[in-house]
Amino acid sequence: MMLEGQKIVVAGAGGLLGAQLVHKLMAQGAAVIAIDRDLKVLNDKLENAGVDIHSHALQAVIIDLLDESAVVRFFDSVENITGAVNCAYPRNKNYGKHFYEVAQGDFNENISMNLGSSFLFMQQCARYFEKYQNAFSLVNISSVYGVIPPKFSIYENTKMTMPVEYAAIKSGLIHLSRYVAKYVANSKFRVNLVSPGGIFDHQPEDFLKAYKKETLGKGMLDVSDVLGSIVFLLSSMSDFVNGQNIVVDDGFSM
Repeated sequence: MMLEGQKIVVAGAGGLLGAQLVHKLMAQGAAVIAIDRDLKVLNDKLENAGVDIHSHALQAVIIDLLDESAVVRFFDSVENITGAVNCAYPRNKNYGKHFYEVAQGDFNENISMNLGSSFLFMQQCARYFEKYQNAFSLVNISSVYGVIPPKFSIYENTKMTMPVEYAAIKSGLIHLSRYVAKYVANSKFRVNLVSPGGIFDHQPEDFLKAYKKETLGKGMLDVSDVLGSIVFLLSSMSDFVNGQNIVVDDGFSM
């Protein structure tokens, strides 16, 4: 098992990616601290992903990543963590409108909520490392749309769009992650990213067909297609991989 003896924090553990990641990490031998805002939702999502929520290898912690004092207290109290993955994606109720419909206030708020909470999480991971000086691997989840501009044609004949906030957040996250890696400047503290292509979540059929034509055959990814790259970055197999962004998209960005 690639993560035997590791203790990993997963933020946003009740999400589509987060719950399955917790299951994967535990299967690879890691102890996991699963963070989310709602205990019932978190437990339900973890159980649906096949996680034994009563396992001694799992600790559920309820924290709102927008609450700075709560995040700081968590990192001040936790011990022996070796890595962290931030799968959280906080946003307001108006998130996801088409470009001309986005109010500046909503744009600003979503950037603040999402990129701001990511900044806080990275800052506290770095402070934790500086305190203990033990090897630490931080993995952030960006997106193929943090690397390339949107392919708007694939959204035709649907009500979907690629939110402008998403592009700003995910591209900013890549540079912010590299900033943190360079600022800490220690080979034992690694900050990397995984940037998936689109992940299947019962999108409209027209979109799925159009998206698949832009790949080399897979089409939309399953969550399981992304997990191996995260495990790799958390493991000793990637000891000197630092400041990198692994794109997992079956050629969508080519």
